[in-house]
Amino acid sequence: MANGKVLRQLIKAGATGDVAAFRRVSEVIIEEERQKQHHLLANDLEHILYGDHAIQTSRVPAAPPVPVDKERGLPLLDIRQPSRSLDEIVLPESSSDAVEEILEENRRADVLRTYGMKAISKVIFFGPPGCGKTLAAEVVACELDMPLAIVRLDTLVSSYLGETAANLRQIFDFISQYPMVVLFDEFDAIGKERGDSGDHGELRRVVNAVLQMMDAYQGKSLILAATNHEHILDSAIWRRFDDAIEFPLPDKHQLSELMKLKLRGIRRQFELEDDEVLSLFIGKSGADLERIVRRAIKRMILRSQEFLTLKDLKNALLRENINKTRQG
Repeated sequence: MANGKVLRQLIKAGATGDVAAFRRVSEVIIEEERQKQHHLLANDLEHILYGDHAIQTSRVPAAPPVPVDKERGLPLLDIRQPSRSLDEIVLPESSSDAVEEILEENRRADVLRTYGMKAISKVIFFGPPGCGKTLAAEVVACELDMPLAIVRLDTLVSSYLGETAANLRQIFDFISQYPMVVLFDEFDAIGKERGDSGDHGELRRVVNAVLQMMDAYQGKSLILAATNHEHILDSAIWRRFDDAIEFPLPDKHQLSELMKLKLRGIRRQFELEDDEVLSLFIGKSGADLERIVRRAIKRMILRSQEFLTLKDLKNALLRENINKTRQG
């Protein structure tokens, strides 16, 4: 059954007439049931959602207009309803505690204000790709019951002189007015070290603009930045954040926890704590593990196997390694 947070989101979306959010959360529930091998239930839910019982759209509240890039007219933010809760992320204890701290301070921001203090409002996530930075942003948004706004770097960075800084200004003005969790993914694209001799003056001006806007920001939104290349960030960038949280590659304990999460409801012929199983994933990210496990489960389903085997995992891992070799 869907967890409490998802059910609350579903009922809230239905009560307010937010059809888009209702559909997104419903799709998450359907996908969860499929992963648990509850295919009949998932099929029934899909029929209800898309079939005879169409949702009426007359009560959908008007959403604020998203700022657009003047050069191409494309939206600068992708706003979505988050659905991943805290029990869906596995992190080292120190990183997990730091995320919990963000949540507690923002949930009890009014208490801090009575003492003249502010809740954490600007945090940077750093570490290798696939280790949960984007997922953590969605989890934070979900737990705080706020929309998640992902900055579209492909639109933000303009070829026209001065337009990137103008786009940044639009984004900061927008998130100052509407409370949401805002993720600047691949933040190094706009926060690169200004002393890099390979960059021209426009990129240095962008970094300066970022620093100024971060300093001046007093808005209602929680700003999260994520980077896979923390070593190339300008040194002054780090001081603009209230906290920096590392997302490293998972160790054996975290790999075991991830396996429990991803293989929930799957019958298998091996133990998740088995060293032979865990050794397959040493040096892999959480995203790598998820792709491998999904591939193995699909093969199991399509071959009408009753149990997932260690051989299935090894074959899926081999395919993953071949694909990565081809990619680079």
